[in-house]
Amino acid sequence: MSDEEKVQIENIVASTTLADKLDLGKIALTLDGAEYEPEQFPGLIYRLKEPKTAVLIFRSGKVNCTGAKDIESVKKTIDTLVQRLKQAGIDVYDEPEIVVQNIVAVYDLGTELNLTNIALSLGLENVEYEPEQFPGLVYRVEEPKVVLLLFGSGKVVCTGAKKKEEIVEAIKKLKSDLRSVGLIDESNI
Repeated sequence: MSDEEKVQIENIVASTTLADKLDLGKIALTLDGAEYEPEQFPGLIYRLKEPKTAVLIFRSGKVNCTGAKDIESVKKTIDTLVQRLKQAGIDVYDEPEIVVQNIVAVYDLGTELNLTNIALSLGLENVEYEPEQFPGLVYRVEEPKVVLLLFGSGKVVCTGAKKKEEIVEAIKKLKSDLRSVGLIDESNI
């Protein structure tokens, strides 16, 4: 199985702008199941069952979508939201531009890792490891600019990517870095 196939996207956070400003009180009455408690949170929360996502809608017209596991689900979520708002007579843009802010993914190296050895071998400039504070090692990749959380089990969580290709590239770089210091070899990954 290739690195790309082994990368499991867990969450995509994307943003868009639906209008110059929105009346959240009106939207709360319009969208079935919308949660709007301005004294607790300034945005309106709206969850979709299909795809299983949530959107945060703000008075400024800005919207954040979270929970999607692929870009198609993000697009479907925003399209569904636009349709439902238009049906309710709320003026919103027809095809708002969607910008991916962050992708969180999981990858399994398939071998246990000695995080102390990794921390000592990869140098302190890109690594944070304080096992008393957090059980994972934080490895900051410069290019692409992502953060990898490594766990002793061999599981790696990637955050900060904007495209799946960046995750695959970061995983390849991690594997190369670990190989170069003799901490993993080809036979066990």
